[in-house]
Order: sequence, then structure tokens, then C-alpha cells
Amino acid sequence: MGRFWTLLTHVHALAGPVLMLLYPLYASVIAIESPSKVDDEQWLAYWILYSFLTLTEMVLQSVLEWIPIWYSVKLALVAWLVLPQFRGAAFIYERFVRQKIKQYHQQREKSPNSKGKNKFVDFIIPKKGEQEAY
Repeated sequence: MGRFWTLLTHVHALAGPVLMLLYPLYASVIAIESPSKVDDEQWLAYWILYSFLTLTEMVLQSVLEWIPIWYSVKLALVAWLVLPQFRGAAFIYERFVRQKIKQYHQQREKSPNSKGKNKFVDFIIPKKGEQEAY
């Protein structure tokens, strides 16, 4: 029975990097090369959510150390985000992230000070006809 638990621990530890990094990297490259934008959205959404999850983990590391099943919960969550049967990353992006971004942009457009906030962007990206000849 001891060897079984040792094997299970090693498989569990190996499943994380494969599921969280290797497969998404491979699928992202395939998505870039395909003409469809549906898979691009899935993998861009995955990387956004994975980055957010990683940053949250870094901030809450001292709390998460006290939760013994955290790694298993994270593995299950990432499996739901990654597996093409579920398309969890695209679902989360469509349902929550996209709405927040739209609300943010609508508020910025309505704000009277929105012009001043874009001065840096206007400086970096010249308007048509204002490009200098070098």
C-alpha cells in the first residue's frame, strides 16, 4: 500500500505542471496557427485567469498553506478551465471579466476627465496625418 501512495503522490505532483502549463502552451500554439478565433479566445482567457490565480496564490500564500486540499482544489479548477469539453476559461471570461471591462470603459467614456487620462496614450500613438517624417 505504501508504494501505491508514493506513486499517487508523484502522479499528483506531475499532473499540475502538465495540466497547468505544458498542455495549455501546446494548445495555445495550435490555436495561434488555426484560422478560428474561438480557440484563441479560450487560451487567451485561460492565460489571463491563470495569471490572476497565480498572483492571488502569491498574495494569500500564508493562508493557503493552512488548507491541506488547496492543491487538489486548484488542480480541479484548472482542469475545468483547460479541458476543451468544459471551456471553463472562455465561460468565466464571457460571464464575468468581459462585463467588468465593458462597465469600466463605459464609465471612462462618461467621465468628464477621461481626456486627461489618455494623454499618455495619445502621446505614444499619433493620430492619422500627424506622423513625423524621419
